[in-house]
Amino acid sequence: MKRREFLGAAAAAGLAVVGSSVTHAAEHAAKQTIELRLYTFASEEKQKAFADFVAKAMVPALNRAGVTPVGVFQAIKGDLPKANLKADGTHLYLLLPHNSAESFVTLADKLAADEAYQKAAPEILDAPRKDPAYAGCETSVMISFDALPKVEIPTKAPSRVMQLRTYQAHNDAKAYRKMQMFSEGGEIKVFRDCGMPPVFGGRALAGAHFPNVTYMLGFEDEAAMGTGWGNFGKSPGWQKLGADATYKDTNPSLIINLVLKPAASSQI
Repeated sequence: MKRREFLGAAAAAGLAVVGSSVTHAAEHAAKQTIELRLYTFASEEKQKAFADFVAKAMVPALNRAGVTPVGVFQAIKGDLPKANLKADGTHLYLLLPHNSAESFVTLADKLAADEAYQKAAPEILDAPRKDPAYAGCETSVMISFDALPKVEIPTKAPSRVMQLRTYQAHNDAKAYRKMQMFSEGGEIKVFRDCGMPPVFGGRALAGAHFPNVTYMLGFEDEAAMGTGWGNFGKSPGWQKLGADATYKDTNPSLIINLVLKPAASSQI
């Protein structure tokens, strides 16, 4: 090969690699970094005060910071038996979709610089240690599925319920394979076909029950949730996927299944 031909071929190969890298980066950039927070409270009164703060100050501030839509959900008593709840809602979940990892990393700085937010409720933001606004906050951070790159809003019906499911794997490789089952394998499409519209799906980067994949489905009401799962169990798409050897041995070591009620302030 002549020197000129060699250099031309090398340049073409280099551009192909760069093009591939750019495409991969663009695809990754289109996906969201999803943060799911679980707040716990010492009493129903504390939960209500914080929920009011979330509605009046926190959700608007999060939106100003570019985090939208914000999901705010209350736990249903029957789904958290170990928590010994006296009523629904002593726990509070916040779903925060970030359009970039930078958004997640810089969120605290943005909120600290938001004067309206900082002045909104000092009794919450500056609560003393002896009387904290909440008992604890647990955060999970995820990268969204390829087949579900952005958080969606399937319904705003007043009777809507959200089903939150976490599948903990026994190692990283199986968690990654489980994620592929939802995207490349087509389980997200099966959900849609069965009347089970998704809200989000992601593979954990950090947080409780790591490694895991977590997803949320949105239903008009609890009856629709029951119908959807009935359709899913009989679906040819699921039957084929469940028998696919590609996803053998990806059964979770732990499944956490919760049904949540959106709070009045929830944008999802």
